[in-house]
Amino acid sequence: MTKETKYTYFNRDVSWLAFNFRVLEEARSMDIAVSERIRFLSIYSSNLIEFYGVRVSEYRQAATNKQQIEDVLDPQDTLAQINHIVSEQMREVDDILYKQICPALEKQGVRLHLGEMPQDERHRQFMKSYFENAIIAYLQPLVLSRATRIFLRNDRPYFAIKMYPKNDRRNSVGHHPHYALVKLPIHNFPRFVQLPDIGDGLHHIVFLDDIIRLSIHTLFPGYNIDGVWCMKVARDADLGLLDLAGRDLVDRVKHSQASRNTGAESSFYVDSAIAPDLLRYLEGMFNFSSQEAVRVGHYLSLNQLDQFPSNLLKEEKHEERIFLRPKRMHTHSSIFDVIKERDQILHYPYQSFDYVIRFLSEASIDPNVKEIKMSLYRVCHNSAVVNSLMAAAAHNQKRVTVFVELKARFDEYNNLEVAEQLKKSGVHVIYSLPRLKVHAKMALVVREEADGRDMSYAYLSTGNFNERTAEIYTDHALFTADKEITQEVGEVFDYLEDQARLPHLKALLMSQLNMVDQLKRLIQGEIDKVGRGEEGYILLKMNGMQNHALIDLLYEASGAGVKIDLIVRGISCLVPEQPYSENISVRRIIDRYLEHGRVWVFGRGEEAKMYLTSSDWLNRNVERRIEIAFPIKDKMIRDEIIRLLEFQLMDNVKARILDKTLKGHKPERTPEEPIFRAQDMIFEELTKTNDYR
Repeated sequence: MTKETKYTYFNRDVSWLAFNFRVLEEARSMDIAVSERIRFLSIYSSNLIEFYGVRVSEYRQAATNKQQIEDVLDPQDTLAQINHIVSEQMREVDDILYKQICPALEKQGVRLHLGEMPQDERHRQFMKSYFENAIIAYLQPLVLSRATRIFLRNDRPYFAIKMYPKNDRRNSVGHHPHYALVKLPIHNFPRFVQLPDIGDGLHHIVFLDDIIRLSIHTLFPGYNIDGVWCMKVARDADLGLLDLAGRDLVDRVKHSQASRNTGAESSFYVDSAIAPDLLRYLEGMFNFSSQEAVRVGHYLSLNQLDQFPSNLLKEEKHEERIFLRPKRMHTHSSIFDVIKERDQILHYPYQSFDYVIRFLSEASIDPNVKEIKMSLYRVCHNSAVVNSLMAAAAHNQKRVTVFVELKARFDEYNNLEVAEQLKKSGVHVIYSLPRLKVHAKMALVVREEADGRDMSYAYLSTGNFNERTAEIYTDHALFTADKEITQEVGEVFDYLEDQARLPHLKALLMSQLNMVDQLKRLIQGEIDKVGRGEEGYILLKMNGMQNHALIDLLYEASGAGVKIDLIVRGISCLVPEQPYSENISVRRIIDRYLEHGRVWVFGRGEEAKMYLTSSDWLNRNVERRIEIAFPIKDKMIRDEIIRLLEFQLMDNVKARILDKTLKGHKPERTPEEPIFRAQDMIFEELTKTNDYR
């Protein structure tokens, strides 16, 4: 391809919506338990809530201020496209919920009443009693007028009600309707309520919403209710932290915990069946247009489907996999001796995260350990990782330095609390850098060996120091005592403490420093192979691919004849099936575990170069984050990771191959061909080769 070739790209957020639709597709999947299908509906909804709170709010602000957003010429047009796509997806949500999930639940002995009230009088009496004795005290019905000033809570469903005064003789349709709002107390009561047993062999479940619908007329005794529809607003979730650092950042996080719920409106969701006159009234009151509204079904905030009482189902639950424990990690009594002998790799969640805790716990109590350093991006509550660091500093007088990223979205306040706990224990805490997020996942332990010399041990991962997400996210983590790598990890930590101390990196790749240039060289190396008549090959796995400059390098490589396999879970702006991308295959895998690991491979066989990394190819990773990619030098580990990636390339069950329209198609399989489901194959492989239970 010549330099004049005009490359094309998918829009970042339209691509993300295609990914989230793939999540929704799993709710249709007949090869998983109905409880899992409900979970995927919940995940779809949770993803959408975050998307509107972050991305759509940026579009709305850009459109309002007539500004450009990255890679988008007209934010208003893109916003309309997004809302249209989501409205279409919401029809799919309703179809799945009503026509797929409910019949499947009924076969499992559970009747979920959707859109219709239970007919048994015992059930209706229970619902009325529950409303009168418990719920009504939490409701604040409000009759609207043009003088009404009301602040809609973020992501809180409301009922919008159309009604007529009973004493108005003209209270027929078209004559002086009144409108009202009622906020649903979804944080005060279970979203799903089990009704009494009536002896029909079924468990009957209703939404909290429908209990309120049944008795809502009692809130407005002077009116006849004409209709009740759901609505909600999503608000801007950005706290404006990017440019802050030090004390200013800490103070902003401390005082902005509530501001996420009070940000500017980013979107409005309304029941697609809402009365047109009520919709027009709400548009005027809350300053949005019908084009901006996202049309939804009968129920909102379906992220709360994770509260569904799946314990009532008769179905066999999927087998709970135990976490495998590699034999190679038990060759010595000390984990440091294991690492010193050779590099060690872990694959979460197939293998246990306990080895990270063991690494830190041993470092905490080992009298020969002098210093521990770590970067924290997201940690769970009551974290064993954090407890080990505090014990090392408070009880064992180790020098402990922890970089805590206070700008990790939705974890800002939790991370601040963690940082303050660490400081109280004597840990030296470093906070975020201005204009950058530190996303790298690293730990370093400095230990005095028997010969009196200091030796460093590093832990580098594609995922966070979070023992809970390590049970559901697929990631890779390396323990190494390699002198080159550990020295460079130490230099990166020095840089985080003092940005004047720029690291000199050869083994590690760091965004903002050498990562992009090295990627260019590695891709060019594969192009050069083709020029010499050899095979050029690139295999990249990541969560997102957006950066046009990096995508252009792949387009160029494809045009030169380099074979490229991409495994991209989420956003993928690269357009396949074009003349300049004919050698590129893009696939997405959505399964029981969230594919989260990032792996870059250049070449095949003995000469292949492999990096594991915390980085995707989104603009934010390249431009606004500190990311680390680390090489896999050990041939055995490299071969093991390649084998796991090959399973993913073979997947013909949960994989989808993307086409030029952003649609995902199942890989073709003849009836004679075996079924390949990568996550099952990976677990079986790790079980039989080098692990014990």
